[in-house]
Amino acid sequence: MTLGLLSSALRRSPSQLYSGIRHFTSSTTREASWGFIGLGAMGYPMAKNLRAKIPEGDTMTIFDINTTSLDKFAQEATPSGVVVAKSPREVVENADHIISALPEPRHVKGVYEDVLASSLPKAPSQSSRLFVDCSTIDPSTSREVAKLVKEKAGAKFVDAPMSGGVVGARAGTLTFMVGAEEEDVPQIREILLLMGKKVWHMGPQGTGLSGKLANNYALAINNIAAAEAMNLGIRWGIHGKALADLINSATGRSWPSEVNNPVPGVVETAPASRDYEGGFGISLMNKDLRLAITAAQEAGATLALAQKAKEVYDETEKAHKGKDFSVVYRWLGGKE
Repeated sequence: MTLGLLSSALRRSPSQLYSGIRHFTSSTTREASWGFIGLGAMGYPMAKNLRAKIPEGDTMTIFDINTTSLDKFAQEATPSGVVVAKSPREVVENADHIISALPEPRHVKGVYEDVLASSLPKAPSQSSRLFVDCSTIDPSTSREVAKLVKEKAGAKFVDAPMSGGVVGARAGTLTFMVGAEEEDVPQIREILLLMGKKVWHMGPQGTGLSGKLANNYALAINNIAAAEAMNLGIRWGIHGKALADLINSATGRSWPSEVNNPVPGVVETAPASRDYEGGFGISLMNKDLRLAITAAQEAGATLALAQKAKEVYDETEKAHKGKDFSVVYRWLGGKE
C-alpha cells in the first residue's frame, strides 16, 4: 500500500473508517494526528518507525515519564516536527490515533484513568478517537480499560500486544496479536503494519492478549525443557551441537532449542553465546508467565506445570537479573 492510500485511509470520516472506501466526504484534505504514549525499550523504536512511515504532514505527539527519552526522540525523529507533551492527557487531546506501550497493568490503567478523568475535547480531525494498546497486560485489565474508554470517550480501545523483541521493534518486523471487532481490523492492521510485519486477529477485545499469553506460556515451558534436555545430553557425553542437531530434526524441536538454544556456542547468534546478553529478558518472561497464570485462573483453566515453572523463573531472575531468559540453563548448573 502506498503512503498516499494509507494517508487517505487514516483520514476518512468515522462512517467510512472501517469500510473499504478510501475517500473523503470533504473536499478539504485534513492531516492525520497521531499520539504515542510510552517510549521504553519497545515503544521508542516503534514510535520512530511510525513517525518515519506516516506522511510528513501528519502530526505526532509523544509522552513518556523519562524526559531524556522524550528529548532524544524529538532530536532523532525523521521527519522532524514531533510535539513533546507534558502529560498523556495532552497526547490524547492532540491525536486521533493513540498508541500506548506501557510496562504493567497498573500503568495502563493509571494512564487511561488520568486521561479520562474529565471530558475530552473533540478529536482533531475525526469524530472519534482510536486507542491501540500494545502493552502486555492481563486481559481483564484491558477489558476494564476498554469499557472505560467507551463510556467516557465514546471511542474504541483495542489490545495489540507484540512479539519480536527490541530487535524486531527496531527493524519494524514485529508481530501483533489483535483483540478487536472484525469490522475494525482492516484499519487497525494498516496502523500496526507501520511498525511491524504481521498482524493476527485473535477475536474480540482482550483476545489479542490472551493469544500472546498462551504463546508465551508455551515458550516459558519449552525454554526450561530445552535447557534441561541439553544439560542432560551433554552430561551424558554428547556434544552440544550434535545434540541440538538431533533435537531440532526430531520431535523435541522448539524455538528455544533451534533459534535461542540455551547452551553457549551451540547457536552463535543466540544470547547464550554472548553471555546471555540481549534477547528476551528474564524479567519480561517472568512477568508474562505471571500474567498467564492469573488469566488462566480467571478462565478456570488448569496449568499443571505453571507453579514449578514460576519457581524456576523467580529463582533464575534473582540470580541472573537482566539476562536473556535462556539463562535458565546456567541457573540449572548446565555445562558450559
